[in-house]
Amino acid sequence: MRVALFTALLLAASNVFMTFAWYAHLKNLHDRPWYVAALLSWCIALFEYLIQVPANRLGYTALTLPQLKILQEVVALAVFAPFCLLYMHQPLKWDYLWAALCLLGAVYFIFRS
Repeated sequence: MRVALFTALLLAASNVFMTFAWYAHLKNLHDRPWYVAALLSWCIALFEYLIQVPANRLGYTALTLPQLKILQEVVALAVFAPFCLLYMHQPLKWDYLWAALCLLGAVYFIFRS
């Protein structure tokens, strides 16, 4: 259980970098050429990979590959939701709740045994 928790924390940190690399340029660099956004995103993504690769290696010692993937997806959306609401100022919709419940179902089915 400790490995899964530490993996989730590392994946959360990794996903913060990933989310900013993928989407922050839409707000901050919309007036710049796409290649400037791409280069800056790649620089941010380097830090994401420096955390994500050890997270996946550690997680794979205690979790199956499908469990690791579902965990990563849930963590990614848990990081993305506040980013979307607080940083990008996007509105919250009821469909997001239903999608989150579907993810909880995926977590249940992949981790039950």
